[in-house]
Amino acid sequence: MADEPRDEEIARQVHSPVDVLLQQDGAEWTLVMRRAFPHTPEELWRMLTEPDRLARWSPVVPDRVLDSPGPATCREHPHDTPIDAEVLIADTPRKLVHRWGPELLSWTITHAPAGGAVLELRQTLADHGRASLYAAGWRVCLGRLAAEEDGTDRERVVGDRAWAYGCRELIEHYDATLTASPNR
Repeated sequence: MADEPRDEEIARQVHSPVDVLLQQDGAEWTLVMRRAFPHTPEELWRMLTEPDRLARWSPVVPDRVLDSPGPATCREHPHDTPIDAEVLIADTPRKLVHRWGPELLSWTITHAPAGGAVLELRQTLADHGRASLYAAGWRVCLGRLAAEEDGTDRERVVGDRAWAYGCRELIEHYDATLTASPNR
């Protein structure tokens, strides 16, 4: 599977600029990722909340639309054991906060000055030693999300398939460069 040809638009998007920061506030660690998208905030909101759209780019595929507070379960693949999730905040189309197992994901969408939108992900980490792995994985996922722009049917890049898109190199990059900064 890793030897299959890769989608060059996804690869280009994976390697587009993403701001990445690891913050520490006491014992809590947060991975912060920020990226500009050509999509409108409303389009990004649907891609963050609708299961059929999430199944195109995200490892978090819920059993319901994530547009209202309350419990949900998530799976990466239909045959996987479900992971408990819970929507805490759903402020259309600006902010989505949900649990994913033991971690908290906070998605904030803002209008970009030049058009489109900026998406910020803040993920609390149960184990900050995995920050590089999460940063690389989310960068691949966000690249796949950005490739949604032209409506072409593209592969979902999760699991081992991420290696074809440079995930290993991204992990090494973040291992070398991702250091904690004080929370602000």
